[in-house]
Amino acid sequence: MGTLDGRVAVITGAGRGIGREHALLFAAEGASVVVNDLGGANDGAGADTGPAQEVVDEIVAAGGRAVANTDDVADWAGAKALVEQAVSEFGGLDVLVNNAGILRDAFIAGMDEAQWDSVIAVHLKGHFAPLRHAAEYWKARTKAGETVRASVINTASASGTFMPNAGQSNYGAAKAGIAALTLVAADELDRYGVRVNAIAPIARTRLTLATPGMGALFAQEVEEGEFDAFDPANIAPMVAYLATEKCPFTGKVFSVQGGAISELRGWRGERTVETDGPWTVAGIDEQLADWA
Repeated sequence: MGTLDGRVAVITGAGRGIGREHALLFAAEGASVVVNDLGGANDGAGADTGPAQEVVDEIVAAGGRAVANTDDVADWAGAKALVEQAVSEFGGLDVLVNNAGILRDAFIAGMDEAQWDSVIAVHLKGHFAPLRHAAEYWKARTKAGETVRASVINTASASGTFMPNAGQSNYGAAKAGIAALTLVAADELDRYGVRVNAIAPIARTRLTLATPGMGALFAQEVEEGEFDAFDPANIAPMVAYLATEKCPFTGKVFSVQGGAISELRGWRGERTVETDGPWTVAGIDEQLADWA
């Protein structure tokens, strides 16, 4: 018996890296998986049906159930088709794992509009569009009297939460937006039986290997037999756990790296100054003098 027996899952960006490991583990745990991957390069250019189909072939060869999907998750109609494929192929949808992403790193003073727009589109809209169509499906099932026990796992990043990285204003902003989207969605979709959480994974992928100032860290070799803390396979068990029917968590963001899992918290007031009347610039300067 697998922990995901009978569950139907859509996993975006599942042709390589972290998403591939999600798909393989989900299938091994009994889920039927729609393996989505456009098959583009690191920067999102191009398309290739190979990566998604190769993962499907591996799952099927191991006795699992999976189908490939190469829709662009940042495209409204493509995201809808992705959700519809899960329903038509496997009879429903229980889990959505939003994982697809690209990089177009540049420092702010030199970033062009396309670099900004493409990253925001793939990450932020590419999370929202599948979520929106999945939410519509779950809402309809609930209104029809069915009991829904669905789960959404979004993919934020250290770059957008606790470890901002120079050269990634587009990526960091998108990932911070995904963390906020997760909290709002958890609040909205609870009434339909849907839990929504996010992870901020740290692992070796083709994207992290290309990240300025971090590639060398992720590329470090590990002696045979030693625990590889940056293996992307380390991320999948937490995502599978969040996808289980009885997992209690919703509205959470977890950092996952190697053998460590941490709960992240958002912006919170740490210090406060007050005045009985309206503020003046001089008054603020005096009150905040010891904060710098």
